[in-house]
Amino acid sequence: MDKQLTKTEIAVHWIPLLALVIIIVVPITIFTVDMVNISDPYVKNVLSLVGDPERGEAIFRTNCAGCHGWQGNGLVGPSLKDVSKRKSTYGLIHQVISGETPPMPKFQPGLQEMADLLSYLEGI
Repeated sequence: MDKQLTKTEIAVHWIPLLALVIIIVVPITIFTVDMVNISDPYVKNVLSLVGDPERGEAIFRTNCAGCHGWQGNGLVGPSLKDVSKRKSTYGLIHQVISGETPPMPKFQPGLQEMADLLSYLEGI
C-alpha cells in the first residue's frame, strides 16, 4: 500500500529547501541586478561624482518638494526620510529618471545634478 505524505510531512521537507533558496538565491539575484545596472553609463558616471547636498537640496525643493514635502516628509508622494536606507543608490536613480511610478514624473537631471540630489537624499 502506498503511503501518502501529509501536509506536515511535505512542509518538513520543503521549508528548509525554500529557506535555503531565499537565503542564497535572492541576495545573489539582487546583487547581480545591481551590478548590471551599475554598468549603465549614466549610473556609472553619476556614481563617479561627489555630490553637493546644498545644491541637491535646491534641486529637491524645485523639483520634488511639491509632492514629497519641503523636508521630504511626504505629501502626495511618500516620505523620503531615510530613503537611502530603504533603496539602493541605483534604485533611487532609477526611481527619479524612469517615470515608472505615476504620478511621479520622469525627471532627467544632468550627471552632477543627480549626484547632488543623491547626496541630499542621503541626509534626510
